[in-house]
Amino acid sequence: MKKYLGIDLGSKSLGLAISTSGIIANSYQTLYFKEDNYHDAAHIINELIKSEGFTDIVIGLPKHMNNDLGIRGQISVDFKTLLEASNPEINVVLWDERTSTKAALKTLIAGKQTRKKQKNKKDEVAATIILQNYLNYKEKNNYEWKHNDFN
Repeated sequence: MKKYLGIDLGSKSLGLAISTSGIIANSYQTLYFKEDNYHDAAHIINELIKSEGFTDIVIGLPKHMNNDLGIRGQISVDFKTLLEASNPEINVVLWDERTSTKAALKTLIAGKQTRKKQKNKKDEVAATIILQNYLNYKEKNNYEWKHNDFN
């Protein structure tokens, strides 16, 4: 059975979402690591893969509106490579996340969340949006992204 992990990768946080059904994404948690230490962040994810049995990882790919990658996008590409090196059996996918954080904040504001709660929850809500968008696309197109696909 497939088990999905969605990741919103920040400079010092990992917003996480999960799906065991392959249909609905659920907010999971936000984990923190030392700023810009993506090897530690990968170690955290590797431990989750082992303990939780994730089969598919969906990492948000921040692109500029003109479709360029930029520095943050390249960090996500490099993070994907780190995860694949440690987990060759896992399907790791990059998914366009251009508006996920903005949508997450809108959702939290609409839910009348305090600013403190918005700050604490925005990464995992963004991860949920990223993962849900991937699952919707996969379901609609009856398609499973593979290691070599790049969007």
